Amino acid sequence: MDSPVQKIKERLGIEEIASSYIKLERAGANLKARCPFHNEKTPSFFLSPDRGTYYCFGCGASGDIFTFVEEFEGLDFKGALKMLAERAGVELPRYNKADQENKSEKEKLYEIMEEATNYFENNLGENQEVLEYLKTRGLNEKSIKDFRIGFAILDWRKLYDHLKGRGFADNEIERAGLAKKPDDAGKAMYDRFRGRIMFPIMDSSGRVVAFSGRIFKDDLPAQAGGKSAKYLNSPETPIFSKNAVLYGIDRAKESIRKNNFSILVEGQMDLVMSHQAGYRNTVATSGTALSDSEFSKENIISNLGLVRRLSQNIVLAFDGDQAGEKAAERAGLIALSLGMDVKVAEMSEDVDPADLIKSGGAEAWREAIKNSKHIIEFAASKILKKNEGDIRKAGREIREKVLLLIAALPSAIEKAHFLKKVGEMSGIGESALQDDFKKVEVSAGEVREVKDTEAKLDTVRRQDYIKRKLLGIILWQRSLKESGVDTSEILKELQNVSQKGEEELLKETGTPPDDLIFEAEVFYHDPDLLKKDTEEMFLNLREEILKEELAVKMRELFHAEESKDQAGAAEIFKECQTLNNKLQEIKNSRIKVV
Repeated sequence: MDSPVQKIKERLGIEEIASSYIKLERAGANLKARCPFHNEKTPSFFLSPDRGTYYCFGCGASGDIFTFVEEFEGLDFKGALKMLAERAGVELPRYNKADQENKSEKEKLYEIMEEATNYFENNLGENQEVLEYLKTRGLNEKSIKDFRIGFAILDWRKLYDHLKGRGFADNEIERAGLAKKPDDAGKAMYDRFRGRIMFPIMDSSGRVVAFSGRIFKDDLPAQAGGKSAKYLNSPETPIFSKNAVLYGIDRAKESIRKNNFSILVEGQMDLVMSHQAGYRNTVATSGTALSDSEFSKENIISNLGLVRRLSQNIVLAFDGDQAGEKAAERAGLIALSLGMDVKVAEMSEDVDPADLIKSGGAEAWREAIKNSKHIIEFAASKILKKNEGDIRKAGREIREKVLLLIAALPSAIEKAHFLKKVGEMSGIGESALQDDFKKVEVSAGEVREVKDTEAKLDTVRRQDYIKRKLLGIILWQRSLKESGVDTSEILKELQNVSQKGEEELLKETGTPPDDLIFEAEVFYHDPDLLKKDTEEMFLNLREEILKEELAVKMRELFHAEESKDQAGAAEIFKECQTLNNKLQEIKNSRIKVV
């Protein structure tokens, strides 16, 4: 009997799936496109309809329709399976997981989050004061319902008691980030969210993975000088990572593809109001603002990478205050370094997108988006306005901020265009700008760092994915009476390639063994396919490890050249050549099969 994976593959080809995300061109018996997983000008992403696979000669991304959807949508295997099964019209069996005690940890966490969402929604429906407040902020009933906005009652254990009554255990409630243990071990757990308007954060397939709670009633002022944070967000959990999820992505992705641009805002209210105003291509960071120092560069790169796969064009719409401007500059530099076209929607001082839409309606928001400026023009005009009459001070800021943005552009033509534009705006001679720009371009370490970080994140993500699949195969095959492959050989090879033991590898995946077994069991119905895929995965893993080693050596080479260490640079260059040759051997072997 065919597995669900096989049924889905019989109904959905790689061409059909990939073409719904990216533009494909015919290349003989294959298809090609610009890779959606890294920034490139010349197509190096190839698909083989006959084999049902893809491979990128630029970054090494490879796989089938499941890995494509996982990587493009930022989903785990079960999320991709659910999405593709719905698209193919294939019903998924429960795989003997119906009993609560047999469900994997992640399944239970998704179930708890869904139960909590329903609970918060019901609370809101019974709390007229909170409903009226949301309406005074401009939200209509449809938006409240569509985004499943709820309310956490101002009580220490209401949600905890509700979830316990539904049969969930303390450790499951805590792992979901919904309750906390008190310092006094003798006392019961208490709710993380109290007296807050609750915004559920969903992954790309629509599963609730986290919450962001906005304060409505504070339970701290009565204590000595206490005051709660305006927003409280879910901690990172086995199903939620800030860098893997954007608020509203499940509802925005189709509109982003259709309109070929995204709008990025910082607040939940901003996002809901933007959707309500007709701009469904709006997404927001998951709870933490870009202006917050806790929101790391890696998180911003990952978040922008998610929307870049849908469209290279983005409009940043942040608050019209100093923090909003800094957030726009920070996100703008990273987005430009990732090869995106970046514009900024200008807000009046101390006005956020939600305020603008509430006061001026959808038309005011439409005008703000329509009149958005390129990030370089936006930054230059802000500097010139702030330093009006002091061209020397303005010039220094232009050198420090604007020229760095220009250095992040991928095209020499674009760089020349904006140098001329900034010269016209400021009155600074183009030759003077050119001289300073050459110095900035050479020392633009932040731009290089963004590109290096993106490449590192991609490599680590692909290594983790391959290791996870191989571990799943090992655990699954061990559990069978008759194994279709030699698990001891696979484990030995995996440990040899990764230089890590089985326990450490399992811990690194962050995925429960039951989930690893489930993925392998569902995916591999054919023993021949299992052997073939295992060989291919080891080839991919070696390639990713070589790329990581090469990136490290290239950074060492840059520092050696910068410090004028010619002997050291020559030695490192030889090592780079050796690694490059090994990588080329792997790529040459693929040309025969792609």
